[in-house]
Amino acid sequence: MEHDPVRVCELLVGLGEVDVLGVDHDHGGDGELLGLHVRCRVPRPSCRGCGGGLWSDGVRVVELVDLPVFGRPVGLVWHKGRWRCPDRGCDTGSVTGQNPQIAPRRASMTTRAARWATRRVGGGRPVSDLASELGCCWSTVNKTVQRWGQALLDADTERIAQTDAVGLDETLLCRAGRFKRKAWATSIVDVAGGKLLDIVPNRTAQAPARWLLERSASWRERIRWAALDLSGPYRATLDTALPHAAQVADPFHVIRLANNTLDEVRRRVQNQTLGHRGRKGDPLYRSRKLLLCAHNNIADAAGETKLLSLLEAGDPHGEVRNAWHAKETLRGIYDISDPELGKITVDQLAVEFQDPYLPKEVNRLGRTIARWSAQISNWHHARVSNAASEAVDNLIKRVKRVAFG
Repeated sequence: MEHDPVRVCELLVGLGEVDVLGVDHDHGGDGELLGLHVRCRVPRPSCRGCGGGLWSDGVRVVELVDLPVFGRPVGLVWHKGRWRCPDRGCDTGSVTGQNPQIAPRRASMTTRAARWATRRVGGGRPVSDLASELGCCWSTVNKTVQRWGQALLDADTERIAQTDAVGLDETLLCRAGRFKRKAWATSIVDVAGGKLLDIVPNRTAQAPARWLLERSASWRERIRWAALDLSGPYRATLDTALPHAAQVADPFHVIRLANNTLDEVRRRVQNQTLGHRGRKGDPLYRSRKLLLCAHNNIADAAGETKLLSLLEAGDPHGEVRNAWHAKETLRGIYDISDPELGKITVDQLAVEFQDPYLPKEVNRLGRTIARWSAQISNWHHARVSNAASEAVDNLIKRVKRVAFG
């Protein structure tokens, strides 16, 4: 069976009703870039103003980045037809032919190449790798992915579904400008369903509050729980936008606060007793990792014996030991299943940690617990956390790595 070679070539190109004018094997002058010249096969269009037939007004040549073929980058050279209305009284003027199947208006990449790049970047491939494969610059791929990604986001109308628990968390996006100013962002997450709802700029109270208030009243009213770290701005956000929702302090951040307190006590005692920062052979420096381990995760009795002996050698007044016990006691509140007992325990710890005989760092921890006692206690009712928000932060960091180059 005989086939028209031109028609076969057009089918292989796969751009619909186009005429393949030719292939330039050295389009970029370096022997790498292929130039594929095409022209749309369309009848003479009608004028949108007067309805009459348009006259040909030459050709406009547009070069687009296309998908690579046989390991070589391809530039699609699109010979667009230009048309002009012969009626001088018509305001239409000249018209350039368009074909969204090939590329949308003012695009630098073909439709299929843009979709391909967006999928690859979404799958974790760096933008710089795709730019090298497509034979174009980094900004061309990045702008295209942003454009198509935003369109996909706008089309995802089911993303913001009804939920009964949301979470707020911040992440560092980049360091911008001459002085490397930190640019933060706040992620708003459906922590019940584990789904990112949106990202707003900065980590202040205004942006997330504005986003929440833009949702419908019925959507906000069904939210029962709001997870957050121990952040004053996010507390103000939730007080403003979701005053009816019970705020829940994320357990990870509560325990991290206790660990940081313990580290501060250890470093202070280290400097007071030995006059310098921790060194390899110093007892308190050797105990730093064991101190931060959960007591039940210390491998065996030998690990606990080692920890106690190091504290005996490097902690003459027992301040580090007291901070360690405070940290372990605070961890224990998350083993309590009864909500009422959990609240009583949290309130009791807030008072006991402010005992003047304890280290000043532990006193400060007690005052913080007192300020956040309701949010910490609410975990025993809600059993929700900001784990989904932390997962989103990890995804944001992966996206940042993808954009390098």
